[in-house]
Amino acid sequence: MLEWLPFWFRIFFFSMVPFFEARYIVPIAIDQGWLWWHVFPIAVLGNMLPIPFVLLFFKYVEKWLRKYNSWSRLMDWLFTRTRRRADSKIRRYEYLGLLIYVALPLPFTGAWTGALIAYLFDLKFFKSLITIFIGVLISTSIMTVVALTNINLSYIVAGIIIAGVAMGLILFFGGTSIKK
Repeated sequence: MLEWLPFWFRIFFFSMVPFFEARYIVPIAIDQGWLWWHVFPIAVLGNMLPIPFVLLFFKYVEKWLRKYNSWSRLMDWLFTRTRRRADSKIRRYEYLGLLIYVALPLPFTGAWTGALIAYLFDLKFFKSLITIFIGVLISTSIMTVVALTNINLSYIVAGIIIAGVAMGLILFFGGTSIKK
């Protein structure tokens, strides 16, 4: 689909996409024959590019989207769920909790979710940005080491899919109703 674009640009672009992010793009690029030290900085930069904008401008996007009932309901559900999952960790540990949350290379964690948590808990912009950056470095490093140790990438992908499905089932059957 995007074969006409240079591979480095595809790495950069897909690192910006939520749920892919640098932590999953680096092993894919290594599997394609790229050297990790070429891919790593491109992916991390791509992953971090949208985060300052999310932290600074999401309140305006939220205000605009709340004009539409379907978006408002989705945001209520997402924000309630995110607050419930992160509340005790973030309130207790603040930036350390945010760092751990971003650094774990699991589905539904990462820079985008970390930026959402920083927004929802009204954490300071600069501290949040630095914390998310360090978390991205840690999670991408973990996945780079996994890729370099020659663990079959299909096992990683299968594990991520299984973990994502399991988390989805837990969320779906675990009482996701919004309490007002």
